[in-house]
This record gives sequence, C-alpha cells and structure tokens, in this order.
Amino acid sequence: MQLFKKTLRLWFLLCGLVTLAQNNTESIAQQPKFTVRGSVVEIDTYKPIQNVNIEVNGGAYTTTDTFGEFRIEARKGDELTIKHKDFETVYYTIKSNERLLVKVQPNAEYEASMLKRKSKSRYNIESFNALIDSAETYLKKDAKTSLEFAANALEKGNSIKQNADAYEVLGDIYMYWKQFDLAVYNYRISLQSINSNLVKLKLAKAYKQNKNYQESLSIYNGINKANLSNWQLIELNEGLGDVYYSTKVYHKAISSYQVGLNIAQKHLITPKITDLNSKIAQTYNANGEPETAKGFFNKSMQLANTENQKRAVEEKIKVADFESENKNFSDEIELRKEALNTINDIEYDSVFDNSSALTPQKQNYKIGNAYAAQKDFNNAIPYFKKSITEADNKADLIVQKDATRRLSEIYRDAGEFNKALTTYQEYVELVDKLYAQKEQEISQAARFSRDIAIKQNRILSLENDRALNESQYQLSTEQAKRQKLIIYSLIIGVLLLLVLAFLMYKNIKQQRFANNLLALKSLRSQMNPHFIFNALNSVNSFIALNDERTANKYLTDFSKLMRAVLENSEEDFIPLEKEIELLKLYTQLEHFRFQDKFNYQIKIDPSIKIQDFVIPPMLLQPYIENAVWHGLRYKKEKGFLQIELKQSNPSQIQIIVADNGIGREKSKALKTENQKKQNSKGMGNIKKRVSILNEMYKDKVDVEVSDFQNTEDVGTKVVVTLKKD
Repeated sequence: MQLFKKTLRLWFLLCGLVTLAQNNTESIAQQPKFTVRGSVVEIDTYKPIQNVNIEVNGGAYTTTDTFGEFRIEARKGDELTIKHKDFETVYYTIKSNERLLVKVQPNAEYEASMLKRKSKSRYNIESFNALIDSAETYLKKDAKTSLEFAANALEKGNSIKQNADAYEVLGDIYMYWKQFDLAVYNYRISLQSINSNLVKLKLAKAYKQNKNYQESLSIYNGINKANLSNWQLIELNEGLGDVYYSTKVYHKAISSYQVGLNIAQKHLITPKITDLNSKIAQTYNANGEPETAKGFFNKSMQLANTENQKRAVEEKIKVADFESENKNFSDEIELRKEALNTINDIEYDSVFDNSSALTPQKQNYKIGNAYAAQKDFNNAIPYFKKSITEADNKADLIVQKDATRRLSEIYRDAGEFNKALTTYQEYVELVDKLYAQKEQEISQAARFSRDIAIKQNRILSLENDRALNESQYQLSTEQAKRQKLIIYSLIIGVLLLLVLAFLMYKNIKQQRFANNLLALKSLRSQMNPHFIFNALNSVNSFIALNDERTANKYLTDFSKLMRAVLENSEEDFIPLEKEIELLKLYTQLEHFRFQDKFNYQIKIDPSIKIQDFVIPPMLLQPYIENAVWHGLRYKKEKGFLQIELKQSNPSQIQIIVADNGIGREKSKALKTENQKKQNSKGMGNIKKRVSILNEMYKDKVDVEVSDFQNTEDVGTKVVVTLKKD
C-alpha cells in the first residue's frame, strides 16, 4: 500500500512536469518570429569560420557564409545550436533579435593550420558590430542618433559584407521613419555589395510603400523561391498580395494571400495564419463580397484570441470596422464594447500613442457614431462625451474635435439647440487649437526632413570618400609605371572637368527651375485676387437687390469653389478631373448670376481617359470668365457657352471654350481704359504661365484663340491642347 502511494505521487509529479513543459512549449510557439543575425569567429584572431551548422530547436537550419555570418528565423526562448568539426558545440538561448558574435576556441589541429591575424582586425570587427548594434537599438527611438551610428559603422567597415550590412541597417532606419525613397536607395546599395534574399524582400516592401508598384512586383517575382525559408516564402506572397491589393487587382491579391496562408498552415506559423485570414477578408470586402469576407474575419478573430490580448483586440477592431462599412451597427457596437474593455485592461502594460486605433477615445467615438446611425441619440451622447474626455486627457485634438462636432450635430438633431450651439462653439475653439498644432507639426516635420537630408549627405560623402580612397590605392600600386600614371592623371583631369561642367550645367538648370517656380507662384498670386474680386462683386449685387436667399446660396457655392481653388493654388499641375469639377462649379455660379444672358453645355468625349491627363490649375477659368463677362453679357439676345473635351490623338486632348457673344473687337470697344488694362494684364498672366510651364515641362500645353463664327456676333473660340507625359 505504501509503495502504491509513492508510485501514485510520482505519477502525478511526472504529469505536472509534462503539462508544465507543454504549456511552456505552447507559450514559446505563440511568440512572433524574427530574424537573428550573427557571426562565428575565432576567439583570438577573429577570423570568420564558414560552413558552421546553425540550427534552432524549432527546426530552422542554416550555415555560415564565407564571412562567418548567418541569419536564421527564431522566437524568443528558442535554443540555438552551433556545431562544427573544429570546435566544441555551442548552445545559446535566444533573448531578442540582437546581433550575435559567437567566439569559439578551435582545436589544436585547426589552430596549427592557420596563421594568427593582427589585433587590428579584431578591433575593427568588434567596433563595427558595436556601432551596428547601437544603430539598431536607437532605430525606433531616435532617427538622428541611429543614422549617426550607422554612418560611423559604414566608416569603420572594411569589407564588402560590412558595407552591405551597414546599408541594410540604413534602409531599415529610413523604412521605420517612413522615408521610403531613401530606404529604397540604401537597400539597393546593400544588394550591390551582397545579393541577399532578405534584403530583396525589404526592398520590394520599400518600393510598395513608396508606391513604385511595378518595381515592387518585379523584385518579388525575381526572387528565387527555392532559397527562401518558410517564413520568407510567406512574406513574399503576403507582399505580392499587398501590392495587388493597393493596385485593386483583388483576385490576384486573394490568390497570393492564399498561397502564403497555405504555407503558414502547413508549418503552423500561427501569427501569419491570423494576419493572412484578416487580409483575405479585407480583400473580399473591398471586392464587394462581404459574406465571404465575414467567414475569413471570424477565422482571424478566433485565431487572434489564441495569441495575446493586444493582437486579439486589433483583430476585433478590424472586424468592427467591417461591420460598420456594411451597416451592421448592432454587431459593430458589441465588438467595440468588448474591444474597449480589453483596451482598458491592457493599457496599464502597453503604451498606445494617439495615432493607434487601440485608443479608448477612438473606440468611444465610433460607438457613438454607430448609435447615431441608428438614431439612438440617448446612447450616442454619453459615448461622445466619454470620447471627448478621453481625448482631452490624452491631448488627442483630432478625435476631440471630431467627437465635439458630432455631439453638436446630435444635440441639434435631438432638438436641444442651446446645447448644440454651446458644443459647436467648443468645436470651433478646438479647430483653432488643432490648426495651431498642425502648424507646429509641419515645422517639426520640415526640421526632421532637413536633419535626415544632412545625415544622408554625410553617408553619401562617406561612400564617395571610400570610392576615392580605393581609387587612390589602386593608383599608388602602379606608381612605378610612369606612362600609366600620366595616362591615369589625364583621364582623371578630363573626368574632373566633365564633372565640373556637369555640375555647373546642373546648377544653372536648377537656378532657372527655381526662378520659374517663383515666377509661377507670383502669377498665381496675381490671378487669385482678381478671381475672388469678381466673385465677391456678384455676391454684393445680390445683397444690393435685397435677395438675401440667393446671396446665401451663391456664397455657399462660392465657398466650395474657393476651397477647391486654394487647395490647388500651390500646384503646377493638377489632375484634369479636378479642373473639370472646378469649371463645372464656376460655370454654374456664373450662370446663376447671368441666367437671363446665356445657357451653357459641358460636353466630354466618353472615350477620353481623363485620369491620364494633368493641367495647370485655374488655366481655363479666365477664358470662361472672359466669355461670360466680355462676350455673352453684352449680347442682345440670350447667348450660349459650350465647353467641350475631345480626343485629337491618343497622346493629347483638346478643351474647347466657345461662346457666340459679341466678340473680342466689340468687347474691346465697350471697355474703359482701366478695364482694358486689367483684361490685358489677366490674359498676359495666362500666356506667361503657359510659356513658363512649357519651358519647364517640355511643351505640355498649347492655347489658341480665334473668332467662333462668321455672323454679326462673331463670338470667341479658345482651344487648349493638353499633351500626355
């Protein structure tokens, strides 16, 4: 009996240990994977050792390259095994994605066959690795400090491999700080030194973020899949799906995500299974298949619940957004309330900045919106108030402003006009505060961009110095051959002259370009007050006639037009589609004023791909203004204005503004001397703008003005020709 009790206790003890081990294994399996980088070197000479076996207890395997370096996918808590015939096996438990330097003591036979290296080599490797580690440590904290460490590492590096690593880290820094064009540049330089699939994946992602979609697809499709790990295969297919999603090729996006999902399911890579189910759901929803999307969202939400609270609440919010888009407000409210409870629990352990979707103020705001959409104002009001309070506590002016505006609208719809007015006044104050804050942010962003540019220029200078030093070294080895030295000197002299000539040409061209930009800005600033003055005169005439309702209507439409004009006023070219919208609104306003003087028609050839063309802003408006004010207004009977867009050939379109008014000569005879001066100045400004833009952008715009018809009122015809890039 005593023996039986001891055996039973031992059995329970063993079961407990097995359960503990299983729970620990499951906990490790749920950790996200990351890339561990490292190198294996001799402890004394720091000579790299190649073909070392590197294995993770989870099954991943690789070997060191000729530089003694390796990369392997692992999780926190995994055990790394490092084996080679010339030294004892090393075991290491992964703590983070730090860069590892594994120093090993070779056996006597191996040491006897190798020469000792200089201490300088050891110092350089340690110094380079320390600088790269520091750059990665500061990557997410301080861009300038991180760039400084990376630049110093580039300066210390004395091998192709170190050069590639330094530029890869530079690419990572720029990628994190959303400087995608610079990330692309540095990843490309890294690949020029060492051809790495991991860097290619990063480059493809940087291209996608920079909206170079075709370049991104080219990189993804050019990677040799046979050399990729399972994790990298998933990233490749996920990246392809992201590019196709961004370009709205949804069937290809779903296909790519599905390939990645199959690999993740086969190899039990849980975080990616969750992510890809979520992305497939979003793609189906974007493609107009909400029922199919809902099934995938349910899967992703179930999987996210098995990971951690933060991941679970992120997925719950995505599903809530999906329900909101499809007007399932009751389901949305339930999901957001659950998410809000979880956010309140994890806020103590996690820090969410105001840009995150996981903030109480945003979720309270969206719950209030959902109730408002159901006309349930009694429930909507408390949530908007909570949102305002939370946003105020966390200095989130954007959400506070939006929630205050919606609360004012709810009070208005509920018939509580005093509260609506008070809340609207608070909203106006918040708009002023937000405007001031945005001005500060713009100023800070400008300073940040300047600092980034200075750092990148230093890096470029280092690379140029490196190239120059290498060139000098090559020349010094051939100093014994005088003839070659003379030839090289002549070549370098010619190259320097060519570079100097090129730099001078480039400087002159840039100066001319800057002068043209300044001239364009000056001309635009002269046109806008002229346009505003004429429009306000129209409002004034309505007020003078005591037609307050018409004046209000006209002023409302005029404000919409002014907003569009001001938004476009800083651009050299805008999409033709925007200019057409502006013209429609402007012509409608002029017709509203002079509806007894003319009718109008805007005719667009349906075969024109409007999105393929751009046009200088406010180019057409003065011609329409002249047609109305100087041609049709003085016509005895009712006139007609026609605006027509037609395709003259595949690379260009024509915009025709034609009126059957009194014509240019009669109009000129009716004008006062001041009117002639103002009109001449306005049309002269247009000609100057067109001339400057054609000089800068190689004849993209052509304008021709002529009489429209052979009758008493000859009218005017303006033909503007736009050429595609």
